[in-house]
Parts: sequence; structure tokens; C-alpha cells
Amino acid sequence: MADVVRETERKYAADDDTTLPDLLVRGVGTAVEQGTVRLDATYFDTAAGRLAADGVTLRRRTGGGDDGWHLKLPVEPGVRDEIREPLSGGPTSGDVPAALTALVRSRVREEPLVPVMRLRTERRVLHLLDASGALLVEVAVDRVRAERLPGGGTAAWTEIETESAEGAPAKLLDRIGKRLRAAGVRRAPDTSKLARALAETGAPDGSAAGTEAHGEVVHPVKPPRPYGDPGPTAGEHVLHYVRAQRDALVFLDPAVRRGLPDAVHRMRVATRRLRSCFRSYRRVLDRAATDPLRAELKWLAGELGVDRDHEVLTARLTERLAELPQGLQPGPVRLAPVRARLLAPAAPTGERPPLAATLDGARYLALLDALDALLREPPLRPKASRPAAKATAKAVTRDFDRLATRVGRALATPAGPERDTALHEARKAAKRARYAAEAARPALGKDAKRQQKRMTRVQDLLGEHQDGVVAREALERVAREAHAAGEETFTYGMLYASERALAEEYERELPALWRKVADAAPL
Repeated sequence: MADVVRETERKYAADDDTTLPDLLVRGVGTAVEQGTVRLDATYFDTAAGRLAADGVTLRRRTGGGDDGWHLKLPVEPGVRDEIREPLSGGPTSGDVPAALTALVRSRVREEPLVPVMRLRTERRVLHLLDASGALLVEVAVDRVRAERLPGGGTAAWTEIETESAEGAPAKLLDRIGKRLRAAGVRRAPDTSKLARALAETGAPDGSAAGTEAHGEVVHPVKPPRPYGDPGPTAGEHVLHYVRAQRDALVFLDPAVRRGLPDAVHRMRVATRRLRSCFRSYRRVLDRAATDPLRAELKWLAGELGVDRDHEVLTARLTERLAELPQGLQPGPVRLAPVRARLLAPAAPTGERPPLAATLDGARYLALLDALDALLREPPLRPKASRPAAKATAKAVTRDFDRLATRVGRALATPAGPERDTALHEARKAAKRARYAAEAARPALGKDAKRQQKRMTRVQDLLGEHQDGVVAREALERVAREAHAAGEETFTYGMLYASERALAEEYERELPALWRKVADAAPL
């Protein structure tokens, strides 16, 4: 398994003759010189620079104490996860470890990874320790020489890097940065050495350092435009929201592969937001182009949902078991078969390929390419040129009216399976109305924010009800299996009754909640 290091660091531009000031700020006990090391790193990317455009670096480095392949993935500003693999291949070998190639698949697709930059660094290291001698911060003064590959321009500079050790006080880098700035050292504008090297060396043919990523021409050190500034027209507004969700899919892909908490759920939500956006704003984007994408996004959400749905069901039924009255809980021995059946997937896992195989598959990569193509050549309809506020307000109102119809239908349906189905349809409409309001927030401000919150409350209540329906179906299944195996089924009956009681409570709460929501105008 690859090693993973969470980096929290700051970079500062320096002159060749810069001298470090006294860095014994509050919380630091001693500063210990560690000497000088020489590092030699070759960076890999696609010919179009897709990794650099997303702030991702992939290198093969020798020298220092961490020889090997290093992949740095952005987490948040100033924070990156560095995934390490053992050294392999020659200095300019394209034999990138398969584990790292998979983690950049959503960004590079089928493009080959090739050497693009060589950085040779002379690094002077200073360790800042606490009173007990534990490392707090590593300070490095780096003299860097960059050479663009193959046979491109060169550049040289000096910089200072401060990196927080695990468990160090969060404010310590701020105090050190203040001390450095007081000494005349300024924050570096670039997030990585590679970004600066790309900007200063120029392309091999002497042209500008622009590059192409996801079908768009960008500067390799230019961050994406922040969400909230989508443009004045409905078309610009909707496309900016689509771009944000496309970026979320790409960003979350490696987190899903690494099994990070909540990554699958967040990626699935991005697919739902895209599907809802295409449907809610079909008067802005041509359905002939977006309907096929909606179908593929639904497929991807289904692939992502297999494990997620089982996790949700498992957690729910485990909670119900714990809620049983003490005298009705089965003993440890009798509880074992109950837990085994409740926690088993509804279908054999072998019937579906692993999620990683889906993310490496041609269908998923084609979906990402299709989203890029839509953003590159958007299928705008005539109403896309209208003001964003007007178009989004109409979309939010339409989706609210659709939800109102479905809630009314559900409330008029007698209790039973038909009402369960009607409430599930209302839940889907509430989710769509919520995402429509979310997409409208930059154009409509607080009104859209309030509507989003109202739709979230409705969706949450109906979601709890639907989770209970799924749980009751699972309980019926496992009870039949247990009965056929000669096991007691009393516990399953108790759990079923608990879920039925909760469903009735949710159904009683819905009319009052809906009256409160309906009394407030959508916008």
C-alpha cells in the first residue's frame, strides 16, 4: 500500500543571499540545522499539461530521505496529500506506478504521461522543535534549477518553504510567516515549484506557457474561477454550475479510489446535481445534448450507490437493534445470525465489477469527455441569452410547483405501498427543487438560499421515510431467509414494527411541514 502524507505548507519567494531570521516564535523551543541535501526530480504530465492545470504534481525524485514516486493531490488551499510509491524506472522513465496512474485517471483520461520538467534543488533544512524535542515545523531554503523537457527553457530561483509536522499547532505557520515577512520575505504566488517552473521556462517551442485541460485552454498556474461569479446571462450561469460539478467529479475520483470517508457520497451528489441542472434548465441547454448525459450520469450514480446504499441500510438497522428495549434484545449468541443477515449485501458482490474497475472503464471516461465537450461547445438555446436572475427564478418556481403536485398527490393517497411510492416520487421532486435553488443562489442571493433550506427540510423528511421503506423491505427478505433456515424471526419482527412506527410518524409530520413551506413563496 502506498504511503500517504498530509502536507500543510507555505512558500515564500527569496533572494539568493536571503538569510533566515530568528524563527523561535511562541511555541518553538529550539531550531536545529539539518544540513544540506541535493534533490533531483523529474515531473510527469500529459503533453497538454492536464495535471498542472489542476494543481496536481507527479514526480520521480532521488535525494533526501524520501526517494521515490510522489503524487501530490490538492485538498484545500495550502494543503495537499502526498501519495508515495517506491522508486522504479530510470530518471526519465515513463513507467509510472499503476497505483498512481489510477489516481490521476479522471484528469489524464487516456493521455500518456511523459516527462515535462526536471528540477534540481539544493536544500538547506532547519527543524523547529518544541520543548520536548518533537518536530513542529521543517523550514527549507531551496535553490532551484529548472529545465523544461524535452530540451526547453531553463530557470533558477530561491524560495523558502515551511511545512507543519503532524499534530503541530495550526497557528504556528502563521507566526513563522509573520516573522519571515517582517524580515522582508514575501509569500510566493505559486502553489508548487512545478507551477513556477512552467511559468518561467516557457514551452519547448518558445510559445507561451498556456496548456489545455479538460478541453479548455488555461494557464497552468491559474486557479479555477471561484463559484459565485458565473456571469450575467442564464447560459453563463448554468454552464458555470455545470463546470463546478464536472470539476467535483474529477476532484473526487481519486478520493473514491482511496476509500476516503464520504467520497462516494459526495461524488454521487455531484452526479445528481448535474442531472437536476440539465433537467431544471432545459430551456437554457438543448435536451438533445443533455438527455444522453443525464442517462449516463444516472448509470454512474447507480454504480456509486451500490456500496453507499448498503452502508446506509447497515447503519440504520444497527441503530434500530440498539434501540430495542433491553428485555427484548437477543443475547450475544442469538444476536450473531441476526447481525450477519442484516449486514449482508442484498445481492452477491461478485455480480458487479469493483468500483475502481468502473472508474477505469471506457464508459466512465467517455462520460467525463462528453461533459468536457459540452462545456467547450455548449448547446445553448435562445433563452440562454436572457438575464440569469429571470431564468433561474422561473426554473425554481417550476420545480417547486412540480413538488407541490407530488406532495398533494401523496397526501391524498391512502396509507400503504401506493403512498410509499408517491412519497418517494415527492422526495425526488424535492431533491430536484433543492438543487435548482442551489444553482440559482449566485443570481438570486438570499431568496434562493432560503428556498434551498426549505427544500432540504422536505427532502430530509421524505428521505427518512424512504430509507424506512427500504429497511422494511430488507427486513422482510432476511426474515424469510431466517425462517427457511430454521432461525427465530422475532427480532426481525420487532425491527419491522419499529420502522413502521417511524414511517407513520414521518407521515404525520409531513402535512404541517408542507403547510409551512407552501405558505412561503418560492422566491
